[in-house]
Amino acid sequence: MADPSARKGDFLSNLGRIYSWYTGGFAAFVVFLAILERVGVPNRIIGYLFVFLTIGVYALIGYLSRTAQVSEYYVAGRRVPAFYNGMATGSDWMSAASFIGMAGTLYLLGYDGLAFVLGWTGGYVLVAILLAPYLRKFGAYTVPDFLGARYGGNIARFCGVVVLMSASFTYVVAQIFGTGIIASRFLGISFEVAVFVGLAGILVCSMLGGMRAVTWTQVAQYIILIIAYLIPVVLLSAKVTGVPLPQIMYGQAIEQIELLRVTKEALTGAPSHITPFQTYDVLNFFGLIFCLMVGTASLPHILMRYFTTPSVRDARQSVAWSLFFIFLLYFTAPAYAAFAKLEVFTNVIGAPIASLPDWVRIWSDIGLVAVRDANSDGILQFREFTINADAIVLATPEIAGLPYVIAGLVAAGGLAAALSTADGLLLAIANALSHDIYYRMLDPKANTQRRLVVARALLVVVAIVAAYVASTRPAGILAMVAWAFSIAASGLFPALVMGVWWKRTTSAGAIAGMIVGYGVCLFYLIGTQYYAMPLWFGVRNISCGLFGIPAAFVVTWAVSLMTAAPSKDMQEFVESIRTPRGGVRLVAGEKALD
Repeated sequence: MADPSARKGDFLSNLGRIYSWYTGGFAAFVVFLAILERVGVPNRIIGYLFVFLTIGVYALIGYLSRTAQVSEYYVAGRRVPAFYNGMATGSDWMSAASFIGMAGTLYLLGYDGLAFVLGWTGGYVLVAILLAPYLRKFGAYTVPDFLGARYGGNIARFCGVVVLMSASFTYVVAQIFGTGIIASRFLGISFEVAVFVGLAGILVCSMLGGMRAVTWTQVAQYIILIIAYLIPVVLLSAKVTGVPLPQIMYGQAIEQIELLRVTKEALTGAPSHITPFQTYDVLNFFGLIFCLMVGTASLPHILMRYFTTPSVRDARQSVAWSLFFIFLLYFTAPAYAAFAKLEVFTNVIGAPIASLPDWVRIWSDIGLVAVRDANSDGILQFREFTINADAIVLATPEIAGLPYVIAGLVAAGGLAAALSTADGLLLAIANALSHDIYYRMLDPKANTQRRLVVARALLVVVAIVAAYVASTRPAGILAMVAWAFSIAASGLFPALVMGVWWKRTTSAGAIAGMIVGYGVCLFYLIGTQYYAMPLWFGVRNISCGLFGIPAAFVVTWAVSLMTAAPSKDMQEFVESIRTPRGGVRLVAGEKALD
């Protein structure tokens, strides 16, 4: 019988060839669908083919990557090369919020929307400098694993699970919400049903193979999402400026937007695209950047990705690759917003309402576009047209009159972004429940088979509950995601950073800090969102971490000084994981996980 490790090594050595064939096959598939459109195949059929065939490919990868080994299920065997882990992290990171919501937010907010770009990108600097290499050197399966070992017991582990569950569940609801929008538009079904269609796609990718399946699926999903994101805006740039480089040419689009805003009567009242602090004041703008940066360095499903690399050095390189792959989309998002806004201002605002293009009606039926003739003149004014931020990217190909196959391509990209992040989030939740609660706290003698059965069962349960919550349309995608970042930052970041960088941090200090930071953040979020509680210092709840993060740091520091210092063994352990060289380090008394 062939050696399994030899087969795995052969697979890893052929990754470049495998994904090159995959990319070429996907390009051929898009060309084939373009030909079908030209010969008159209905748009709905093309939409179905895009959605179901791409999900089918992900399902096949998930099936082929199925595993019954614990280390493969939780951390992909710690064999993922830095380049591909960076690509998988980029896919895991660029959720529906990035793919669907970011350009839409820049479209609506203009300059102020850059807070999201700056915050999310800058967060990876914190990941690289403060956490990823050191958590990898510890050799954990999950973030609560590190907390339980560093702070000596199950209380800190349980607190970590609670924060992880809260942040990740909020985040995954946003992703399933995104799959619902896409499926309802391109499959012609109701949003409430569409979220469960998206759920099926999520589960087939992650249930059988865990992190191993999710990793190789996310690499495939990144390839699709970045192609799908770049092609429409490249075509728009070529159409408007004659140069297919939107990242450097969108200044011309902004110039035309500002000219139309001033000279076109129907655009009276349209805000400037380039004037800062129209939506967020200075405090809220920089507060949001801060919360998103710290939240990025606290998200368990992102930190988990660096547990899959072969070494600490690979973890560092993986962060750099992650930032590069994320940069490709984030550098393009402002251009996407500018060219989309120019198309709307030129061809929609000021047009007769009776002759608006079909896409307005289609997206109105989903509830993401609204038109009302307030002054009864039959001409669409700026204030009579409302488009949801979540519709901009998906609708832009139709807005610009591009072939429908491009719209289907964008839908496939958005679906890839939402599915990849949902896979990672659901895996983080299920792993925390099955490994940290069930195995570490309830049944330490559970065998491998039972642990994996529990993990898979919990994955399904959490996914179904998240889909139900998403079907109720709790909020916009970007708002839900921002809440998740503040929750994770307030509850986890101080305990993680001080656990690595301050040997004097005690168990009591970390636990108290996690409880206070998480509690303050949640109190402010719920109070202002659902109970009309007055804003503190005018800070919007999208930046609720602005109160939770400092509260957690102060409490952790103060309580640590008031309690006995950690043991000598623990302080030596903390010192050892900050040393770049050497193998995995474990706290005295901890057993190896692999």
